[in-house]
Amino acid sequence: MPHKLRKMRKQRGSRTCGWGKIGQHRGAGCRGHRKVGRHKHLWSYVTAKEPDYFGKHGFTSCQSLNSKENVINISMLDEISEKILVEKDKVYVDLTNLGFTKLLGSGKLTKQLTVNVPSCSRTAAEKIKKAGGQVLLKSQRQGE
Repeated sequence: MPHKLRKMRKQRGSRTCGWGKIGQHRGAGCRGHRKVGRHKHLWSYVTAKEPDYFGKHGFTSCQSLNSKENVINISMLDEISEKILVEKDKVYVDLTNLGFTKLLGSGKLTKQLTVNVPSCSRTAAEKIKKAGGQVLLKSQRQGE
């Protein structure tokens, strides 16, 4: 016998089926996962405390579902570079070994970095060059 049915089989014939004299699954309705009365007597509660309870919110882009890219921004790159040992004021960061596939240009860069990454946005490359560093892309490494 399935485990969830054992208690109900034992409690058949008793008045409360083991749920006590007062509470008895109050607020669950006939289906266990719902919240009862949200469209009726508890409507004022919904409008005051849970305005986003009903309806769908936002959408899921097909592109985001199909995307296999693991991106990182310049701001996170700056934080990662603080944890890496610095040699002669130049830091080498290999993002492919860290699991990132693309570098994006959001944020500020404060250090001179040499970054190894499969792909990079134009703004990220400009910011790294402006800080005095360089970007090693996959296409550049194959040409060497």
